Amino acid sequence: MALTPSTMLDLGTSAPNFRLPDVVSDQTISLSDFEGKKALLVMFICRHCPFVKHVQSELAKIGKDYIPKDVGIIAISSNNIETHPDDAPGQLKAMASELEFNFPYCYDATQEVAKSYTAACTPDFFLFNSELKLVYRGQLDDSRPGNNKAVTGKDLRGALDAVLAGKTVSEEQKPSIGCNIKWKPNNEPAYFG
Repeated sequence: MALTPSTMLDLGTSAPNFRLPDVVSDQTISLSDFEGKKALLVMFICRHCPFVKHVQSELAKIGKDYIPKDVGIIAISSNNIETHPDDAPGQLKAMASELEFNFPYCYDATQEVAKSYTAACTPDFFLFNSELKLVYRGQLDDSRPGNNKAVTGKDLRGALDAVLAGKTVSEEQKPSIGCNIKWKPNNEPAYFG
């Protein structure tokens, strides 16, 4: 398990487009589905990662707290399922059901969406404003497996609350830390490693 930080994509970057299958509904989800929302949260997560397991209940709570406030939320798993079968679509669907996710959970089989977002780890968070410009990327909060800090979601929730209030999100942002995305052989992006 390599500890990998977020790449910290430049703030102001436009949300890269995507078209991915939702493992729960089998519907194709695309960026255009979130147009007109007050904000869009894109989360790169998976089933097997201990860092995601540590925060997964909070991710479900964020969905329940913010989707009613007109925030679009999508979770994406981009891991290589040849090496990590726990992250296959059927396993992701079970995870979404167990945690009662109220947002799409998509599988990025080609890993191209992860590359377009410069996602590097699980979990990795990207928050866009109503114009789909990046206003936050980084950690959920200071909690990590084994550090005895409570999972509160305070950093990400603070950014969400600022966007919803029409305020500027602080540019003082800490990278997320987690397991590296499990790239397919010869598919590692230039920004990784």
